[in-house]
Amino acid sequence: QVQLVESGGGLVQAGGSLRLSCAASGRTFSSYAMGWFRQAPGKEREFVAAINWNTVVSYYADSVKGRFTISRDNAKNTVYLQMNSLKPEDTAVYSCAARRTPLRVGMRPYDYDYWGQGTQVTVSS
Repeated sequence: QVQLVESGGGLVQAGGSLRLSCAASGRTFSSYAMGWFRQAPGKEREFVAAINWNTVVSYYADSVKGRFTISRDNAKNTVYLQMNSLKPEDTAVYSCAARRTPLRVGMRPYDYDYWGQGTQVTVSS
């Protein structure tokens, strides 16, 4: 089992940047593929980005491609989401998730086995 804790959210102006972090407990972090999802008020949770255990494979939602970058440091048990050129429509609670298949990433919430509590990102216009 793994526990996930996100940090790095906050309020930023449009065009600004934030870097989210997700720290995982346990010694088997490299056994998981990791993903980031977000949920805005009144909307369903949506996929943002995902990465496999050795960073060879990564996927992005079309809405964030070219602006967001997912990365991970297995030595630090942490996955990151660098968010640049933020837009008001990026406002949401961002959550990280872990999937017990290190090689295969997923783009659907039910692909993942463990979830963090989320961190709020608010982008003002």
